[in-house]
Amino acid sequence: MSLTCVLVMSSILTLWISPIVAQSPPSPHFALSPSLSPAPAPAPAFVNLTYLFSFAGPFHTFLTYLTQTDVLTTFQNQANNTDEGITIFAPSDSAFSDLEKPSLTNLTKDQLRSLLLYHSFPKYYSLSDFKNLSSHSPVSTSAGGQYALNVTDTNGLIQVVSDWNDPKIVSSVYSTEPVAVYEINSVLLPKAIVTTQPALTPAPAPAPDRSSTSDLAPTQGNESGGAPTSSESGSNGSSHRPIVGTFTYFLSAAVFGAIVLMF
Repeated sequence: MSLTCVLVMSSILTLWISPIVAQSPPSPHFALSPSLSPAPAPAPAFVNLTYLFSFAGPFHTFLTYLTQTDVLTTFQNQANNTDEGITIFAPSDSAFSDLEKPSLTNLTKDQLRSLLLYHSFPKYYSLSDFKNLSSHSPVSTSAGGQYALNVTDTNGLIQVVSDWNDPKIVSSVYSTEPVAVYEINSVLLPKAIVTTQPALTPAPAPAPDRSSTSDLAPTQGNESGGAPTSSESGSNGSSHRPIVGTFTYFLSAAVFGAIVLMF
């Protein structure tokens, strides 16, 4: 009887303790730490194109045109508000000076705006990207599909080929994703806007070499009747010697004749 009571009590205790053990929290040694999500990539730095064109190179003419046509705002939005970024080909001030005045001044505002948009790709390209990009030419510009450019890379010499000219990239002004600005040595001109080949200002003639002509110029003495050279003075002196000798001869003869008559 006592053994039966012991077994019954043990069963009751086991059933009472089992739910408590099952609901007890796991040991902290086996707890799994929550997974950490990767940190977001830092946002690209804001690029002020006005500041860049003002101080990074001789781009005052380009900046003036961009501001007048509001293309600068379009470039700025593409640079800082899109994932693709932008690549800009900036002609130097001397590149605009090489064009004769009627080439751009006779364009309408819409034509000038399209021409300026023609100087950019709506995507960021580093210098190393142009090697592969040359095999995918022509590349559409920010002006639209009909305004496309070809890019060539010949042993590191990168040229941007438009309808009328093929300027080369002179320097990398700024190239940090999402913005790239490259200086080019002439203005890109599409046939859709510039229908005839533009005339370029002729290069100035080289200055005459004064050192080479000074040796051939006549001396001042020969031009103005001044003192002759040493060779000329010598020849003039010798021409008077026969006259002096003749005068001396007659004087001696006269003196000799007077002496004879006295005796």
